[in-house]
Amino acid sequence: MDQHALWQIVLAKIEPTLSRPSFLTWFHDTGIAHVEDGVATVSVPNGFMREWLQNKYHKAILHALREANSDIKDVSYVIGQTETASLGSALKDRIARRKRALAPSLGEDMSIRELSVNPETSLNPRYTFSNFVVGSFNELANAAAQSVVKNPGTTYNPLFIYGGVGLGKTHLIQAIGNELIARSPNVKVRYAPSEKYMGEILDALRNQSMNALKEKYRSVDLLIMDDIQFIARTEKMQEEFFHTFNALYERNKQIIISSDRPPQAIATLEARLRSRFEGGMIADVGLPDFETRLTILKAKAETKEIVMGDDVLKYVAENIKNNIRELEGALNQLVMASKLSSAPITVDTAKKVIATYAAAPKKFLSPKKIIRAVSEFYDITEKELMHQSRKKDVVHPRQIAMYLMREHLKNSYPSIGEKFGGRDHTTVIHSCEKVGQDLLTNPELVEELKAIRERIFLN
Repeated sequence: MDQHALWQIVLAKIEPTLSRPSFLTWFHDTGIAHVEDGVATVSVPNGFMREWLQNKYHKAILHALREANSDIKDVSYVIGQTETASLGSALKDRIARRKRALAPSLGEDMSIRELSVNPETSLNPRYTFSNFVVGSFNELANAAAQSVVKNPGTTYNPLFIYGGVGLGKTHLIQAIGNELIARSPNVKVRYAPSEKYMGEILDALRNQSMNALKEKYRSVDLLIMDDIQFIARTEKMQEEFFHTFNALYERNKQIIISSDRPPQAIATLEARLRSRFEGGMIADVGLPDFETRLTILKAKAETKEIVMGDDVLKYVAENIKNNIRELEGALNQLVMASKLSSAPITVDTAKKVIATYAAAPKKFLSPKKIIRAVSEFYDITEKELMHQSRKKDVVHPRQIAMYLMREHLKNSYPSIGEKFGGRDHTTVIHSCEKVGQDLLTNPELVEELKAIRERIFLN
């Protein structure tokens, strides 16, 4: 197998696991430079992308390469161009093929609508308030979004919405932009996933076009920045966004931000940005209950013009609880199964189709899982969490991990201490009592633990 074909297989495996903006940003102009002695060398256009792929996507790349070629044992990264680094055109071809593949199953009109994006705003027109299902899990965030539409730049600025993956944050924040444009067609809106924004900064630095990029983002009436937690990983990105934030805020332009966690829980976020985020409105999006999941399924089935029995929809709603994205994915699989078999979907059919969701075994809760979730949430390494560091950014997460082990696993204080580098049981008792007391008076900590628990039990 030649290098180009090998890399195309890798991209095909990785693409479905990422959002489209993330895939476009981090795998553009990548390729395989060479394969030698069981090591595949991946070519990237700049140092920042090399660091990002190494830190964030290395395991996924290595796994995909091993599946495609069992002789490959490791991956290295090099800055440069290769013949396989031609993802720009390849992406266009792949997106076109995806549309054609979706069309027979979901209807040509629906497939195009789902994948279309306004080139001026980067908003997806299908994200509107009219098809956004409101429940107890998101009613505060929805109310805040509606207030922003009525009084942009004044009522809640910035609006910071956080919650787990696939719970509708992107839908809600883009609905604000689409609604503002519907009311005032001349309003200037810009939606940007933070990874795309970071990629644009890299390109601007390389091409000496930073002034043009600053004008692009600082001349809008509404800026929507999705997944802000990624920006917090580098000082340069935070600095650039800080100045953009100030330029808009001082002119009373609306800023909307989303994240997978509240500002105080983004460990590497600079204090000056955290204070600005916390100066606005912060609202969370939680997990939908059964009734809301069923309502969402019915709404999506109606939008897709699909006729499906209530018993089938109830079965799906009962068995897929993690997030809205999985609900829609299961519904799409049911639609495709119905098209292929030319038969209506029954509950028995649904059981087979969504077996990958419903039949998955319940995940075993362990100290290792708690440690991993806490370290990922606070953006620190597991090694830092387990060893002797006394830095504040490490001590607090460590206390949280100890508290969760005691609460959910009922581990003894000495056994918890052993897991954290042989600490004395009195240290663990102090940590657990401190977190317990803080939870009584600190609502922000309550939200932190809520988000961490979701990460523990859903991943």
